[in-house]
Amino acid sequence: MNDKSVKLALVTGGVRRLGAHIAAELADAGYALALHGHSDAEPDDRLMKALKNNDSQWEGFVADFGDDGAAADLLDAVGQRFGRMPDLLVNNASLFEYDDAGSLTGQSLESHMKINMMAPTLLTTLLARQVPEGERAAVINIVDQRVRNPNGDQLSYTLSKQALAESVRSLAVACAEKLRVNGVAPGLTLKTEDYSGDQMDRLATNMPLNRLSSPDDIATAVRYLAGADSVTGQILFVDGGAHMKSFDRDFMFMERR
Repeated sequence: MNDKSVKLALVTGGVRRLGAHIAAELADAGYALALHGHSDAEPDDRLMKALKNNDSQWEGFVADFGDDGAAADLLDAVGQRFGRMPDLLVNNASLFEYDDAGSLTGQSLESHMKINMMAPTLLTTLLARQVPEGERAAVINIVDQRVRNPNGDQLSYTLSKQALAESVRSLAVACAEKLRVNGVAPGLTLKTEDYSGDQMDRLATNMPLNRLSSPDDIATAVRYLAGADSVTGQILFVDGGAHMKSFDRDFMFMERR
């Protein structure tokens, strides 16, 4: 698989939901793909179709970022399998569990920080050390629009994503010789079991653009930043304008009927 004429992307959390949409977009763009999953690395049906349609080179990798050394082991495994380091790293894998100021614990905060902030930072700095002289790879962190106007819900998650968002500028400076580092901040995008009926449609009317972000919107933003050779240290909010407003609660608690 050591075909340097084809760019290689490592997408963490890349086999389902938003990560799978991002991976499919990159497959359409001609990337070979290293697809990471937390407990399995089997692409969902939509992504598998994109991989087949594009005759994509790809491999799945399993790693639990809650485990010490998991980030380094993943990057080593990708390098061994493809014979080279990724040209693009998309840090999409994320832990999202509820807590607030009344229920936050040290364990909850540590778990979110390890998966949402430490693993991406370790992957980024480890990659920077292995980029060949004269070359520059790209890193894109998937953050969250709530980093701009947070509320008190999902406190550990929010704090970890705020740290990840702030790391973009620091890492862009620290690793500028070898990496471009940017971020994409989605708004509410994919429905989960926390949302009922047409709640998502009602929530869309609360956004300045009267719409939510779609998975394709996010994937298109990632594809743009992957190829934007003069852009680094930036976070692109793709959220229907949600970051420009302040909400008292998490979206899951709004517009319930």
